[in-house]
Amino acid sequence: MPMCGGLNEAQAADDEIQAICNQMKPHAEQKTGQNYGVFTAKSYKSQVVAGTNYFIKVHVGGDDHIHLRVYKKLPCYGGELELTSVQHSKTHHDPIEYF
Repeated sequence: MPMCGGLNEAQAADDEIQAICNQMKPHAEQKTGQNYGVFTAKSYKSQVVAGTNYFIKVHVGGDDHIHLRVYKKLPCYGGELELTSVQHSKTHHDPIEYF
């Protein structure tokens, strides 16, 4: 159970996290000015706030990765997803950290 406000331990991405990435891909491409042929979620951390922040490591081809910060609103507020930040020029070995 994640601690409210803190990041949990990194976990392998599952189908739910990949679905979030699929929805966020066009937003990430717009923010970075890149077109990604590969967009595969590898791992993630989450943070419980008034909703959930997901920090997701995404493989975007070759040795390149990006980190996404996605906010998911509480269901009572519609449960929508919002891409709040992107870190690029990441590698497979870069840890997921709060940003």
